[in-house]
Amino acid sequence: MTSGPGTLYVVATPIGNLEDISLRALRVLRDAALIAAEDTRRTRKLLTHYRIPARLVSLREHNERSRAPVLVRRLLDGDSIALVSDAGTPGLSDPGATLVRAAADAGVPVVPVPGASAVLAALVASGLAPEPVTFFGFLAARGAERRRALEAMRDLPHTLVLFEAPHRLRETLEDLLEVLGDRRIAVARELTKIHEEVHRATLSEAVRAFSAHPPRGEFTLVIEGIRSDEIGAGDAAAAAEAARETARDALARAATGGCSPREAVRRAVEASGLRRNEVYRLWLAIRQEAHK
Repeated sequence: MTSGPGTLYVVATPIGNLEDISLRALRVLRDAALIAAEDTRRTRKLLTHYRIPARLVSLREHNERSRAPVLVRRLLDGDSIALVSDAGTPGLSDPGATLVRAAADAGVPVVPVPGASAVLAALVASGLAPEPVTFFGFLAARGAERRRALEAMRDLPHTLVLFEAPHRLRETLEDLLEVLGDRRIAVARELTKIHEEVHRATLSEAVRAFSAHPPRGEFTLVIEGIRSDEIGAGDAAAAAEAARETARDALARAATGGCSPREAVRRAVEASGLRRNEVYRLWLAIRQEAHK
């Protein structure tokens, strides 16, 4: 008879350099009853490198929905499972979110084991504002859908982070230039690997550079958000008020959902892009209004 459910560990693995894994992650991988991996062949190489016995099951985009209930049953029976993707953190443009949600809904403890992240590595090396930032993952492969997505982010005053495949890089850079204008960009390639490169340029310069040299490797793009001098005075005021309204709505939803003040403010900051102290003042104003 077990004393309770096992734990689902969401384990970040190296994005290239195998040294970029924590001692805690290695311990969890050794101790887990099962390792749910996006690609068992790639994960097996990591486990072999660290002499960890392989107890692997595949959890890919195409089988996650059907396999999640089976894994949740094992968790409820007391087994602990380590969830890993090919590289980086599961769930970020990788499988894992469905299993995490199913486990949480079933009352299973979900514990993150943080580590390497292409998003954070590219962001801090880009030279662009590290906050606020909005991560969009991979854009749509089709040109029309991709441009519509870019148009929706055109007026965001946030640094933008995207993933892109090498065979679509040039088209995406051209669309970025056309829709967003000639902003600053950092094109991070093969992060933590032998051929790591961070190409800092304007979008027009990046288009020329990657048209002259065929793109190779895995790419993370960090793009400057809209600058204040690109927004008219009236538009700037409207954008600021829109951000405050977004923050108010997020605070209200969080309060209705029973969130703590700290969590409500965090969610509103993430949704609106406003600074934490400004959102906190909005929260105080809402609370005072409610007690009148």
